[in-house]
Amino acid sequence: MSFPFEALVACRAELEAEASANDPQAVFPTHGLARLRALGVLSAALPLASGGCWPDAAPEAATGLLRLLRLVGQGSLALGRVVEGHVNALRLVIRYGSPAQRASVAADVHEGALLGVWVTDGAHPLHLEQTAQGLILRGQKAFASGAGHVTQALVTARTQAGTTVMLLVGVEQGCVIHPSIGGLSGMRGAGTGQCDFEGLPVTPESLIGQAGDYLRQPEFSAGAWRPMAVALGGIERLTTVLREQLAERERARAPAQQARIGRALIAAQTAMDWTRKAALVATVQDRYEAGDITATVDLARIAVEQAGLEVIELVQRGLGLSAFIKTNVAERLTRDLATYLRQPAPDETLCAAASWFTQRDLPPTEALA
Repeated sequence: MSFPFEALVACRAELEAEASANDPQAVFPTHGLARLRALGVLSAALPLASGGCWPDAAPEAATGLLRLLRLVGQGSLALGRVVEGHVNALRLVIRYGSPAQRASVAADVHEGALLGVWVTDGAHPLHLEQTAQGLILRGQKAFASGAGHVTQALVTARTQAGTTVMLLVGVEQGCVIHPSIGGLSGMRGAGTGQCDFEGLPVTPESLIGQAGDYLRQPEFSAGAWRPMAVALGGIERLTTVLREQLAERERARAPAQQARIGRALIAAQTAMDWTRKAALVATVQDRYEAGDITATVDLARIAVEQAGLEVIELVQRGLGLSAFIKTNVAERLTRDLATYLRQPAPDETLCAAASWFTQRDLPPTEALA
């Protein structure tokens, strides 16, 4: 099936309006999620044979999913985070799950299921216990996007043997969802909260793959291109807001403002180029060495972060105090993007990638265009 990109383009303003309305009270975008579900966003990343939109491990899968995530990010970064988490969970089940698990999750998604990846432990780290009554989860997950709306969460848990396993767990019953983390300044609509799994029984069929699969390279690092695609959408939207608001105020022809517009456009295109390269290398993995995949995606992560931070500064300097007024969409967009760009260990990531490519070239992607 083909994806209705034109319909997604048309609903971006609607997604943005809901994001702005929901931001003060950190309300989850239920209407926007329903719109995306109706468009087939949640099933698009499934394998083609399971009703998805693109052939697996093909260049068109990379460019198609990149376009989808980017467009969602242009409308709402918070909703983009939820969609990206859903896709991440899908990809992990597809890659490491059994045929029965893959078929089951595909059927659930077509019925409207929303998946998430919750791997950050709370005060009591999640662990899996074998009891006389069977397998039981104990502990919590924090910073869980879509908490209260995700129906199945892919979680990591420590076993009594000291290994880490993945489980796909239904969270509609038996889990205690704590309210959204109100202290976050941005991404307030992503429903980020905490889930308490204490005493939740699970079956062996909930286990996805083998112990250690979640951190297995290159897939662990390769998947980072998808959050970049969402962030790219936010960068592009902020760049458009800068241009539009300067034009409305008849300031766009001032040389200093033209320079800011030019730099923002360069930054957005740079983010696009790096995200596309990372998407292609990460998706068509059989053409590249694992180290090349990991290091390329890591460099792209840093490039997109730098581009986003530059555009935020340009918007704030270009629009001045108005960029800090709550009723200006630029104010929320800069908060959301700054929060979304906070990915773990950026210095370590950059140094590791630079070390890998010190004596070897970046992998070419021109043949995949």
